[in-house]
Amino acid sequence: MKQRMSYASTMTYREGYHYIHEIMSEMRKVIVGKDTVVLKVLMGILAGGHVLLEDMPGVGKTTLALGFARTLGLDYRRIQLTPDVLPSDITGFSMYQKHTDSFVFHQGVAFCNLLLADEINRTSSKTQSALLELMEEGAVTIDGVTHTLPKPYCVIATQNPVGSVGTQMLPESQLDRFMLCLRMGYPDLESEVNILRGNSGNSAMEEVRQIVNADRLQAIQQLVADVYVDDAILRYIARLAAATRNHPLLRLGISPRGALALTAVVRAIALARGRDYVIPDDVSVVIGDVFQHRLMLHPKARMEHCTVADVLQQVISSVPVPDIQGNEQ
Repeated sequence: MKQRMSYASTMTYREGYHYIHEIMSEMRKVIVGKDTVVLKVLMGILAGGHVLLEDMPGVGKTTLALGFARTLGLDYRRIQLTPDVLPSDITGFSMYQKHTDSFVFHQGVAFCNLLLADEINRTSSKTQSALLELMEEGAVTIDGVTHTLPKPYCVIATQNPVGSVGTQMLPESQLDRFMLCLRMGYPDLESEVNILRGNSGNSAMEEVRQIVNADRLQAIQQLVADVYVDDAILRYIARLAAATRNHPLLRLGISPRGALALTAVVRAIALARGRDYVIPDDVSVVIGDVFQHRLMLHPKARMEHCTVADVLQQVISSVPVPDIQGNEQ
């Protein structure tokens, strides 16, 4: 593994690699048998993005967020998004104080390092928009005053794909704000036995050690941003995005924001694999998690019984894979 120093910090790539694996080791104490999903969530955080977890209740989404908050040493808050949650509950509000004859800003729940927005599809579209604007801008302006969110900042949002009564599904333009969309799924038999045995849950959460703090996490994020991506890989990602825009079975392809998101995540994957440069295999690891929720099927795709995953696989197969020197195979 190359030893290249980040210009923005004194942390080496070897140290960043070590921290990632220490964090993963702590997360295994509370999330059993889901290393791939946990790693991808961590990659989203290190890439400076936000993560959407779309899955059944009770599979450990809240535990995952709390576990990351503890081992990353982050200020953590959770909000249950229901129809009566107001945008001001998220962003904050100004209140007049008579004794000072002035307005005082009261922070909303979003002012933390790691926010778990539970069941984002069950709140109103106005509240969803307020949260998504904060995610994009990293700040909110109220009464002409801009209030900046703490750094680092990450939102882990969840939504239950079963039961649509009383829900407000996120439109595609808002789904695009999430760097990754993941599904944890049910545990396998042995993992569930370990959970029942008591090797996961509230008692295990107390055993999770803090590995980094907010400052050190930002140093790792800077390492990720400095990971080298060859022009051949950038062209590969751009061709994949272009192929989705031109596919006859897709009504909505990947935006430049989606291509940027994939580039950011593959940098994090490379660091987690002990490299300071990206290879094509890093792209294949996360392309589905970055692209699928951004794609919209054409009606004729449903007539042909094609899923988004099927079409994406066609796209991947149609684009030549470069080697690390940039020569197409």
